[in-house]
Amino acid sequence: MQIIGVSNIKGGVGKTTTAVNLAFLAASAGRRTVLWDLDPQGAATYLLGGEANELASARKLVRGRRELQEILAPTQFENLTLLPADMSYRNFDVHMSAEKHPTRRLMMMARPLQDDCDLLLLDCPPGISLLSENVLRAADAIVVPMLPAPLSLRMLEQLLDFVAAEGWSDLAILPFFSMVDRRRSLHQQVIAEARSRFPSILESEVPYWSEIERMSVRRAPLPAFAPHSPAAQIYAALWKEIDTRLRR
Repeated sequence: MQIIGVSNIKGGVGKTTTAVNLAFLAASAGRRTVLWDLDPQGAATYLLGGEANELASARKLVRGRRELQEILAPTQFENLTLLPADMSYRNFDVHMSAEKHPTRRLMMMARPLQDDCDLLLLDCPPGISLLSENVLRAADAIVVPMLPAPLSLRMLEQLLDFVAAEGWSDLAILPFFSMVDRRRSLHQQVIAEARSRFPSILESEVPYWSEIERMSVRRAPLPAFAPHSPAAQIYAALWKEIDTRLRR
């Protein structure tokens, strides 16, 4: 089972949109995919037509009193299953900190899924927390949507430094630019500077288009209801680039 986290310290950068579209594209390619909505706000759960599950207790999951298989929820899309969010997820850090090996709890929770899942995709809440460190430890790759802004480069540098300091040389950090408006000179400048400093940034760029925001109206992945649209093609290229990097 491969684990990919979609994460950024900042909110409002397109994490959930990215996670939902990538999960759908992976599932469409035949991979048994589970999307785990770790954000207590539950945006990914909503976009996939899911509902909160009363069994999704952060405390019971962390303590091993409940298995993730008990809260798996089917979606209308083939090969795509949802682990819905719950408001109790806001307390993940509290419950994890009370356990032995607190930075490995998410890895231990996810392990039983490996026989029935090819790809576990994590939609992560914003911020720096014990949960985010758990995600970094458990994941094979972290996809990082970034706004074309100077603070994004600072965030990326901090993330790369942290991963290097921990010695996680096998963790792939895959940043890309999201909500891009090429008409703005600042966006052009930041992207050019970033690509010169960080060669690992993916080539794909997701523009700031209202078409993408329609996902919240349709409650479905963009490639599901508009597969031939320019925006859907961009996400398809993004997934292909991520998949190629990981296979490499």
